[in-house]
Amino acid sequence: MEASDEPEPCDNVLGRRGTYEVVLLRAAMTDIASFAPSVSPATAEPAGVGIAGLPLNLVASTATHTRSGELFDLPVTVRFRPVSYTFDHGDGTRREIDAGGRTWAQLGVPQFSPTATSHVYRERGTYTVRTTVHLAADVDFGNGWSPVEGLLAVPAGDTTVEILQAHTALVEHTCLENPTGTGC
Repeated sequence: MEASDEPEPCDNVLGRRGTYEVVLLRAAMTDIASFAPSVSPATAEPAGVGIAGLPLNLVASTATHTRSGELFDLPVTVRFRPVSYTFDHGDGTRREIDAGGRTWAQLGVPQFSPTATSHVYRERGTYTVRTTVHLAADVDFGNGWSPVEGLLAVPAGDTTVEILQAHTALVEHTCLENPTGTGC
């Protein structure tokens, strides 16, 4: 008997039900973009008003977000995780960092202290800060989380900041003591 590439017939096969094809599902970032969360604009402290030459603190907060739906005609859960933030300061500078920042109170530092997300404006004026959140994603088609290649950039909206000029002077009396004094 010669060796053959054909499988030998088996007497205990009840019947053949066709050929099965195993397909591994790989979602691309473009496939899941519609599941992305909306993100809030950054806040600027103190109260959206800064002083030229002093740090203005920017804080963008985005939490991990999970959304369920259907993709490729299958139920899916998509998880988005913030991994970095880009702050376009509106004065020709931009900065990308790995965290959205924290308030001065959360950091336990006084106002106008430099932070990882602060920015110093050199000139007075009104500026528009544009924040973009970069999200990593994972999908679960019911058999565990699988990472999606790449990052999704989600614009967080605009924040308007007013930068003022401050002038100081040494005076003999406070404005309460002499309301018509210099700087009052």
